[in-house]
Amino acid sequence: MILGMGALTATSLWGQAGGSLLGLDVAVAAVSLLAALAQLWWPVSGALAATLLAAASPAASPAATLGALQAAQHRRLPVAAAVAAAGIAAHLVQGLWRPPPGISLGWWLLLICAAYGALLGWGALARSRRALLISLRERAHRAEAEQGRRIAEARMAERRRLAREMHDVLAHRLTLVATHAGALEYRPDSSPEQLARAAGVVRTGVHQALEELRQVIGLLREEDDGHDEPAPQPTLADLPRLVTEARQAGQPVRLRDEVADPAALPAGAARTVYRVAQEGLTNARKHAPNQPVQVLLRGGPGTRLLIDIRNPLPAAEQAPAAPGGGLGLVGLTERVRLAGGQLDHQITGGQFRLRAWLPWPG
Repeated sequence: MILGMGALTATSLWGQAGGSLLGLDVAVAAVSLLAALAQLWWPVSGALAATLLAAASPAASPAATLGALQAAQHRRLPVAAAVAAAGIAAHLVQGLWRPPPGISLGWWLLLICAAYGALLGWGALARSRRALLISLRERAHRAEAEQGRRIAEARMAERRRLAREMHDVLAHRLTLVATHAGALEYRPDSSPEQLARAAGVVRTGVHQALEELRQVIGLLREEDDGHDEPAPQPTLADLPRLVTEARQAGQPVRLRDEVADPAALPAGAARTVYRVAQEGLTNARKHAPNQPVQVLLRGGPGTRLLIDIRNPLPAAEQAPAAPGGGLGLVGLTERVRLAGGQLDHQITGGQFRLRAWLPWPG
């Protein structure tokens, strides 16, 4: 920019060569170059300094017009218009004092006004374009941050879901282990075969609990290396196996399966049915050990699926077989609600009753 200004200033001086004011023009040209350089940091101050010099000599006209452009690019329109008006006034003074050769004062002033108007518009357009680019860049940064926030929220929601899954799975397994461990503790007179069978169930239950815990923890890791695939989640088809495990633990369970078409049940609803039954059996084993449990499944496509689990209340002096956190039914209620269903539990007729309804589209 400075080289260009020097060339324009030298051209202006060439037209003034031999004049009586040549010394003034040379001094003004040198100072105007400094004013043009100052416009890089102080656009308005540098432009006004060059404008004052332009009133005394044409050698400062390039620096003055460049100052008007710089002010329009970096300052608001009223400030830039004021700088442009000052430049026109300075050139009017210059034209009156040193009339331009070969052109009338009126035409020369018209050209000056047109030049300053064009510089003002050019600078305002450049300023608006720069502001638009900055705004678009900020919007892109905000959108990227918002996308990162949504991803973090989705991950957190999935982690909460997995935490509920871990509670359901481990509570069931560890309750089985606690039941058989209690049998080993309170029935030391059992036959070696019964003791060995109970110890085997404990060992198998602990192994399965650790394996399921490893799978859930693997899903909760921050980075997924892609080597460990999660095990298939249990569904309605796995309910008989769940009942068999409960019976082997000494829990009398009666299952009535009146589902019209189990294969037509959506996968999400089938998993929820399994978890409801699992939580119901776990609660019964914790709070009413050795009491009979009745499980009823009823429904079909186009209707609602009912899960009804009942067990007698324990005796007042009977302690729970295993401690509970009290959050199992809370998480189960949320799971059923997210599946579009309802869940309630109540004590009626000396029984604890757990019921859930799930939608089953036709």
